[in-house]
Amino acid sequence: MFLLNLTFIKLYMDFLNYNYTVTDRFIRYAKIDTQSDPNSNTCPSTEKQKNLGNLLVKELKEIGISDAEIDEFGYVYATLKSNTTKNVPTICFCSHMDTSPDCSGTNVNPVIHKNYNGKDIVLPNDVNQIIKFIEHPALAEQIGNDIITTDGTTLLGADNKAGVAEIMDAVNFLISNPTIKHGDVRILFTPDEEIGRGADKVNIKKLNAKYGYTMDGETLGHIENETFSADAVSIVIKGFPTHPGFAKNKMQHAIKISAEIVNQLPKHKTPETTEKKEPFIHPTAINGGLEQVEIKFIIRAFDTPTLLQLEEELRQITIDVLKNYDKCSYEFKVSEQYRNMKEVLDTCPHVVNFAVEAVKRTGVTPVLSSIRGGTDGSRLSFMGLPCPNIFAGEHAFHSKQEWVSVQDMQKAVQTIVHLTSIWEENAQ
Repeated sequence: MFLLNLTFIKLYMDFLNYNYTVTDRFIRYAKIDTQSDPNSNTCPSTEKQKNLGNLLVKELKEIGISDAEIDEFGYVYATLKSNTTKNVPTICFCSHMDTSPDCSGTNVNPVIHKNYNGKDIVLPNDVNQIIKFIEHPALAEQIGNDIITTDGTTLLGADNKAGVAEIMDAVNFLISNPTIKHGDVRILFTPDEEIGRGADKVNIKKLNAKYGYTMDGETLGHIENETFSADAVSIVIKGFPTHPGFAKNKMQHAIKISAEIVNQLPKHKTPETTEKKEPFIHPTAINGGLEQVEIKFIIRAFDTPTLLQLEEELRQITIDVLKNYDKCSYEFKVSEQYRNMKEVLDTCPHVVNFAVEAVKRTGVTPVLSSIRGGTDGSRLSFMGLPCPNIFAGEHAFHSKQEWVSVQDMQKAVQTIVHLTSIWEENAQ
């Protein structure tokens, strides 16, 4: 315990004297357009994501990480080498480089609002974009802090360039303070997380880590150890087309049949009507014409049996609607996306417990929570890398009102550093 206290005190003093690089890094990274593209079949889905990947490799090498590299798929791998004689399990810190295709990520212009005063934030280049205090309750904890937003014309990219910058600064801190003992730390930056493909091409053997942490959470102090389980569903409706002038009692319209299916969805099982751990069925796209239409859905639930029940419910709705159309047919295809990482994390509770302790050591109260979504950690957990999600400080992501706090990012940097120290302390 005495040694632990000495380590903690030294880290506390080191942080007091440290010139954080996380803000400068974040602003630099945010200005690089890295939007992913769900309509692309390549990996990465956009080549421009490699622009950030190449910069990160360059910066990692400049601070002393000699093995930093980017592979053909745009994944960045690097190793902070162990400086202890203990046998510490290799841990990984992961963030994604891409930003959401939901909102423009071109010509991002970050703006720092110093010493936030608790009022609404009007974004300078679009005065109609107002981050309202009453609509963003997390702002109540930011009085006196420095808030980074966009100028109102694009998203910010704090999801997840905040996480990228935090990992980079934590590595910089550890290299600058070699007396802080740690085992091997693997660094992984991924493309295409926003379109559900962030783990598609991860080389787990090459990564060679025992446990991991994604830095992709929201509110300060939050650790997410549970996600949705997720599937995608495609329903293809094959109608019966005829000339509209001679269609009576003949035409069976694929668009109208599809509309009936969507209209039959249970109103209490949609994103608009659910919260917390309630599941949903969500149509995301309808494409086609009279002869054939494809409806795309995402299905979400916190346990796999409920997920399968929702898929069967959707299938039965389709069957019931098609009963009225004798000349039509359908195809129903389910694609697994990810599963609730809690199933894996419950088998190694110390991974989450160490994260809880790391947050405590920053002086912040840790909060365990669930994500109504997924992270790279969801899939990585089932690929053999148990991987909870730690706060990065990002808020209102995928929108022009996205924001992040400088002080929250600094606390995330501290959390990463404390985690590496905790793993070393508990090793033999």
